[in-house]
Amino acid sequence: MKWEWLIPHLPWLGGLLSLGCLLAAFRNYRRKRLTEALPTSRALGVFMGLVEMKGAAECEEPLTSRISEALCVYYEWSIEEEWQREEKDSDGKTRTTSGWTNVGKGSAFAPFYVKDATGAILVQPKGAEMDPPVVLNRTCTPDDPLYYGKGPAVEIGDSRQRRRFVEQAIRLHAPVYVVGKARERRDVVAAEIAADESAPLFLISGRSEQEVQSSFFWRTLSWTVLGLVLLAGGLMLGDALQGRDLVARRPFYFSCAGGYLAVWILAWVWNVFNDIIGLRNRVREGWSLIDIQLKRRHDLIPNLVRIVAALRDHEAAVHEQLAALRAQAAVTPTGRPGPGHMALKPALIAVQEKYPVLKAMAPFQKLQQDLVDTEERIALARDYYNNIATHFNTRIEQVPQRYVALLTVMRRFELLSARDFERAAITVDFAK
Repeated sequence: MKWEWLIPHLPWLGGLLSLGCLLAAFRNYRRKRLTEALPTSRALGVFMGLVEMKGAAECEEPLTSRISEALCVYYEWSIEEEWQREEKDSDGKTRTTSGWTNVGKGSAFAPFYVKDATGAILVQPKGAEMDPPVVLNRTCTPDDPLYYGKGPAVEIGDSRQRRRFVEQAIRLHAPVYVVGKARERRDVVAAEIAADESAPLFLISGRSEQEVQSSFFWRTLSWTVLGLVLLAGGLMLGDALQGRDLVARRPFYFSCAGGYLAVWILAWVWNVFNDIIGLRNRVREGWSLIDIQLKRRHDLIPNLVRIVAALRDHEAAVHEQLAALRAQAAVTPTGRPGPGHMALKPALIAVQEKYPVLKAMAPFQKLQQDLVDTEERIALARDYYNNIATHFNTRIEQVPQRYVALLTVMRRFELLSARDFERAAITVDFAK
């Protein structure tokens, strides 16, 4: 037999495949823990770094999907055609085979915004792992307008005249879940979420956070079980084909299974340790974001107050000059010597040229909005810190993770309250 050389190597092949399955399992496990560790950020509170967002998908120029013609920000489609043919095997017997052949596929995306109650953040989908829900899945025959209307005009050889149309899309206004790295936009002073090689995950999903985490869990479990099956199957199949006694080899099989589980436990400890370290660093990053917003308040607000105060004083002086000129013109009757209306005209023109625009209301409104925005940013940064710190504290206290945390002497982070948080509040006083 041409495959006889493979029989002695089946145990090694099964072992290598099982290790590959373990790697795939813990890749999904890391993703599950990452999505659990990230607190959901609001649009107004998105800062630089890894963020998680939930909201509605909005787009200035939405796409129209290929098959269902739905307005969306991303879609992918495929068309398969069923075939059936008769073939002769090596023994000269005729057998019937059938299957599906892809006759068309494609995808498209557009930059879109994730909109929540506080605002919207731009998302650049290029390079993201897309997870759109299925919006169309239909199998039809030529009497259906979809068959030739959206499919190719020519059928494949041995076609059974059945086509399967599948389309997935993230519809406009539909809920969307995004995990990715935020950076500063190039066109305006604002954040955007885009692909980054240093980011552990860039995911855009039309499913909820719980559904995404459940998917990662089942993938982890499936790859783990598959790895154990491949290991046991490779060992037992190799022994069976070589005529060995499988019953006598049971202790060896149990030892290999125990080794597989030991490797799984070591990989779990390694992942949990790295996860706790990464979570601790994100807590520290959350604290630095609070300092950044406090620094922004300390630097920005006093300067705005000085500018608005100068505009207020400037406009008050102009109004005083105009009032004095009008009063002087009013006490001098027309036709008598003195500064009449015509005599005051050059003075009025001079005041107008010196102060062409008298609009102090707009800066006051802008200052009020900046004050509100600044305090909201500080509140969101504090909320982000408290969320991530709470999650970290919970992680290092849960069993069995707390025993891993003891290896690095992890300590709890104290949460911020209204009393111990305030620092050097900026007072805005326009009384004088």
